Amino acid sequence: MRTYGGIHALLLIATVTLNPAAAAAAQSDNDDTGEQVYPPLWDVVPENLLNFPVKGNKIVINPWNYRERLGVYKSLLNSSAIYFTNFGSQNFGNILWGLPLQHGWQFRTGRLADPSSVTSCGYEDGDLCISVRSWWSCMNYYLAVIPFLGAVEAGLFREVPYEIELLPPEERRDDFCYSVADCRSRIPELMDKWKAYFEYLLSTEQKAMGPATFSSFILDDALHYMWKAHVASIAYALPKFQDSLRYLPDPEANFGEDWANAVDFIAATHFCTDLQTTNNFQTFLPQRMLVEGDVLPSISGFSPQQNRVLLSMRALHKANQLTGGLLLKFWKKAMSTEAGRKMGRKLIEDLASGQNFDPVGTYNDLKRVDLTARSFLRKSSSNID
Repeated sequence: MRTYGGIHALLLIATVTLNPAAAAAAQSDNDDTGEQVYPPLWDVVPENLLNFPVKGNKIVINPWNYRERLGVYKSLLNSSAIYFTNFGSQNFGNILWGLPLQHGWQFRTGRLADPSSVTSCGYEDGDLCISVRSWWSCMNYYLAVIPFLGAVEAGLFREVPYEIELLPPEERRDDFCYSVADCRSRIPELMDKWKAYFEYLLSTEQKAMGPATFSSFILDDALHYMWKAHVASIAYALPKFQDSLRYLPDPEANFGEDWANAVDFIAATHFCTDLQTTNNFQTFLPQRMLVEGDVLPSISGFSPQQNRVLLSMRALHKANQLTGGLLLKFWKKAMSTEAGRKMGRKLIEDLASGQNFDPVGTYNDLKRVDLTARSFLRKSSSNID
């Protein structure tokens, strides 16, 4: 019996993200070309909160400057490092690495600059400006500032004697919040989710037998809290900044929405976002903005695997839309237990060397097949049987 196309697309994306062998091979190519392991300018950003300017008894941070937003991430990583000592040296096992590495990819590929070209933000040589007109930068705000303020509220920076103040952008000020109290009043549920992640980390310290033995820390539990907050940030920000997609070329706008959809599927597997795994994964993301004339699966300058992954994200998004979200619901159900997630990852690894997937055929099939909710349920049931 023919396997359903949306599941095929899902398995390809997950194969790329979860198969260490394929990712490591691609990463070695990056190492040969001298690509940085860390985000751009990582060595020159603030190491901790006390490295930011203090004015009026407040630490003042400009999150619309790449160096300072990256410094927020570095402060989070350094302050949470003690909880990840059992997962590798130099804090490489910290699952927060996915956030600054993704932000660094956005900066390096020009996705934080003003796509409307109304301002020069992000275009001048050495310019560290983050444009409020960039869809990527606005989405990232909710994966940078909100996790940071959730950590502040949870007590991760309890040794810092100052309040925190975030500077607003020049436009769309009402679309963002700028302090713990401000964000707590505007987006309490989202703040709760990020606070819960950092409270989990802090609770493992309190339960530990000694100051250096965090025996109660369970990585899968930490990933659960982190991904729950991560997808909540995207779910909140996506409709808020829908209008910003108009500044992007259609292929880039489609990719942005495809990527946001794919994160939901990746999150359900409790994908580990440590330093090496995230770097391996980002090898398969587009290394420049998509422009008019970029047509999948033959985008010029992209590797066959990059084209393949982008096409699969498109197919996965389309399948999930046309089934009214049922594809994601089925996947979440399958990944709802630790045993299920392990089985899912094992299945994906076993399929990594297979040659049976045809993304072009799958995408074309999705244009023809009846993917209404009732039809999808009928086909899915017959496949299970």
